[in-house]
Amino acid sequence: MAKQTFTTGQVLLASQLTNLQQTAMLGGSASIKTVSYTLVAADAGSTVAMNSASSTTITVNQNLFSAGDIVTIYNTNTGVSTITAGTATVTTSGSLALSQNQGGVLHFTSASAAIFFQFATPASGDIEGIVTGTNSGLSGGATSGTVTLRQKLEFDAETGTTYTLLAANLNQLVTLNNASAITLTVPPSVFSAGDVINIAQIGAGQVTLSQGAGVTINSTGATATAPKLRARYSAASIICTASNTFLVVGDIA
Repeated sequence: MAKQTFTTGQVLLASQLTNLQQTAMLGGSASIKTVSYTLVAADAGSTVAMNSASSTTITVNQNLFSAGDIVTIYNTNTGVSTITAGTATVTTSGSLALSQNQGGVLHFTSASAAIFFQFATPASGDIEGIVTGTNSGLSGGATSGTVTLRQKLEFDAETGTTYTLLAANLNQLVTLNNASAITLTVPPSVFSAGDVINIAQIGAGQVTLSQGAGVTINSTGATATAPKLRARYSAASIICTASNTFLVVGDIA
């Protein structure tokens, strides 16, 4: 129901009151448009529903509406409907291009300017937020605006002669530094398929990998289940290929 003007003493019909209530609740019947459309003064307080499989525009001109007037707009078909400033100014923090089943309210702040408040109905496939996963090796994340993700290798410096990998070592470089031989144990039930841990020998003590209980290590080492880093400054990656199964690749002996 479009915006109406009433006079003193006028008697309102029940149907008029129902329509006014529906309009105030952004409901009621909609004016369906199958081609591009330019808003008219009678659209104030009403709903314009765009229904076209092709792209359409909804043009907004000045001196048709007053401050406080609203027009509800939504798109029911596959063609994108774009709200376009004609002689009026239209601003939004959302999008003026409405995909199917998107919509919002055009609120006039003056006779020549309007703000489009988009309903929270993003189209399928739109990204609503980015949050980095635990132990992903990435930092940064947001639910709006510009998102910056950073990947920076973290280090875990170990100086003992024995060390058992931890969940926190995922995506890290574990450096092993001791003058004596070092045993590095790969534990069970800590990592899952796709997880990678990097290791490096930075001391004189040679590093030997050891299988934890129930763990299987595969490699090209002289002892496939217990490969060694070849020399000082050798490095390798421990890749979990299945539950408790690991492939060790790198500078191994």
